[in-house]
Amino acid sequence: MTSTHTLSGLGPLRPTRARAGDFPPIAKAYTRVSETVRESGLLRRAPWFYAGTGAAIAVALGGAVTGFILLGDSWFQLLIAAALGLIFTQIAFLAHEAAHRQILSRGPANDRLARFLAGAIGMSYSWWDSKHSRHHSNPNRVGKDPDIEVDTISFLEEDAAEARGLRRAITRRQGWLFFPLLTLEGLNLHLHSFTHLFGRGPVKGRWTELGIITARFAVLLTPVFLFLPLGMAFAFLGVQLAVFGVYMGASFAPNHKGMPVIAHDARLDFFTKQVRTSRNIRGGWWATILMGGLNYQVEHHLFPSMARPYLSRAREIVREHCATLNVPYTETSLIRSYAIVIDYLNRVGLAARDPFDCPVSAQYGRAR
Repeated sequence: MTSTHTLSGLGPLRPTRARAGDFPPIAKAYTRVSETVRESGLLRRAPWFYAGTGAAIAVALGGAVTGFILLGDSWFQLLIAAALGLIFTQIAFLAHEAAHRQILSRGPANDRLARFLAGAIGMSYSWWDSKHSRHHSNPNRVGKDPDIEVDTISFLEEDAAEARGLRRAITRRQGWLFFPLLTLEGLNLHLHSFTHLFGRGPVKGRWTELGIITARFAVLLTPVFLFLPLGMAFAFLGVQLAVFGVYMGASFAPNHKGMPVIAHDARLDFFTKQVRTSRNIRGGWWATILMGGLNYQVEHHLFPSMARPYLSRAREIVREHCATLNVPYTETSLIRSYAIVIDYLNRVGLAARDPFDCPVSAQYGRAR
């Protein structure tokens, strides 16, 4: 029932798009599984868990600040920078869960919490929420999922084929360059956030978010550049951004990359759409801590408001329903998922090759 890079009836995953005929509709599948989940009490809140998680993150942040003060002018400060990158990513996981109404009982309270937590790591909540909501509605659907739109990396062959200049050179090797490029993802998230907040379009909570993000950068950058030598301060900031970017990207990338891409005009039922395009990561409790619950991506997409502690129990219910309905349930190891993502991106990147760069003719040329 589990799979790594293939889906029953579809053959090996390729960077091509699937149409509705590839996914037979499953009548009332979601209604039945959601009833079972609700009756099992898995949609209730888990305040004790999030209180403990928030306290642990606060203690870790306090430890990092204490370490920064005690170390002073020392290159060991780069360890503190790396720790901050990890802590900020854990805060991002909480912001993600608050945005999905998982933490608090009231929707507006969750929105306020998510806005504050996102701002605390330098991200615009309004920008991310709009983007992420569209992704949840249409995961891996061409023209509707912003997470497969080109952004340095190309996730579709037609985008790869249109790459020019430096981006074309990157696209041709984008699978191997994926993790190195993630070191810039933290900077990219900050840039998108500021571009959104300073744009001309309407932005809900614009000044609140700008205020939180501005205060965040002031609190972070002032002591770094005030108490550390200039070169060390820039190195500190670079390490923090690199660790944050890699950790964020490495946590979100395994979820859908390399899974079937759906044509923009395909008509699919909710259960089929969410299960077929999502991938779980094995590992149990350690993977849940490491990835903030994103390791249960199938269940998260089926029940976005489900609190993190209940996802593992929902997994058993969903797997059973998938087995009954003969719907592939994709789950693999973390390392294997990265291999799948790299292979998928390299396959897409082939579209950026020179059409006259034929391996056979190149070999013939070398033989002569």
